[in-house]
Amino acid sequence: MQPAFSRFRRSSQIEPRTAGDLCQEVPFVDAEDSNALVMEIFSARRDMGSLAVIDGLRPIGLINRDIFMSQMSKPFHRELYDKKTCIAFMDKEPLIVDADESIETLAFRTVEAGEKALVDGFIVTRGGRFTGVGSGLELVSAVAEMQAEKNRQIMQSIEYASVIQRAMLRASDETLSTHIRDAAMVWEPRDVVGGDFHHFAASSNGWFGAIADCTGHGVPGAFMTLLASASLSKALEQMGPRDPAALLSALNRNVKGLLGQVNSASGGPQSNDGLDSAFFWFDAAQNVLHFAGARIALHILAPDATQFETIAPDRMGVGYVDSRADYEWKAHAISISKGSLLFICTDGLTDQIGGPRSIAFGRRRILDVIREHRADSPSTICEALRLALVDWQRTQPRRDDVTFFCARI
Repeated sequence: MQPAFSRFRRSSQIEPRTAGDLCQEVPFVDAEDSNALVMEIFSARRDMGSLAVIDGLRPIGLINRDIFMSQMSKPFHRELYDKKTCIAFMDKEPLIVDADESIETLAFRTVEAGEKALVDGFIVTRGGRFTGVGSGLELVSAVAEMQAEKNRQIMQSIEYASVIQRAMLRASDETLSTHIRDAAMVWEPRDVVGGDFHHFAASSNGWFGAIADCTGHGVPGAFMTLLASASLSKALEQMGPRDPAALLSALNRNVKGLLGQVNSASGGPQSNDGLDSAFFWFDAAQNVLHFAGARIALHILAPDATQFETIAPDRMGVGYVDSRADYEWKAHAISISKGSLLFICTDGLTDQIGGPRSIAFGRRRILDVIREHRADSPSTICEALRLALVDWQRTQPRRDDVTFFCARI
């Protein structure tokens, strides 16, 4: 069976179109022909908006139908001009293009020629000889069709990229659903693909989690998730999951190196992209959560508490030009009471505009929803929060990718 990507690539190729595809074989007049003949042709062919004038086989001008008919309808103009040559009403500088010229080039030349070329159309030649006339309206239609096809291709590419991104997250999703007891999350890209990602890994004595928000959303953000996720997997393989702060430092160094965010041969950084992230390792034997945050906080609601305990993150992002390559994130070790709720989210949730005053959803509303449903399962809490966000957003556009995670220890 043929690979899906190979089938996609071949089916999405566009056959190039040229000016010759828009060429119509229509009557023409010689430079020595009279205006009476022009009148006769226009009267017989009401579909023609313009008439080419040639000298031998070389085109030299275009006669606009509306202008010609308007002039010839004036008093005594038929008597004055009928027997004169047609060059009297001819545009001597029409747009003349070769049949092999691409539609893209033709479109640019038409814009440069101005409104006249759209109204009168253009003369098509082959080897300098007259072939026919093209319509400005048909050119606009052809450009629109090509743009629609290119947009379709782009969307196919993005949709396929979504398959790749979801495949990257599949192992973490399976770990979350089968090995991490009583946990749930929501991952909603703003577009088909997104700049948020998550990573979960379980072992016999605990589990590791990461929630990350990369620069941008859509395709640029998705590229960053692939790079950052691969870097995290490499760091986990080399260092293990037990030290989230050290993992953040390793990820920072790797991302900065991959994106050229250090002085390069050209004398400056190549990029200023990176990510915000929360890394955490739950030691099941000790009931201790080890946490390190890069601009993403951890919220804990103990079973007997009325307020959340918030573990503030470091205000240093991962991989940006301003993030020092030797920066060490603060390591937090928190003893967790049995039955406590953990919650982490990206700023796409807190910053979503909505409500009657068009303001941000905010951290307070988020934590209020969780408190209201504290007795429910994490999956029920996540669904309640998702519905609260939808109700808050209403008709406002989604501003960013949204990711949030909830677990009961």
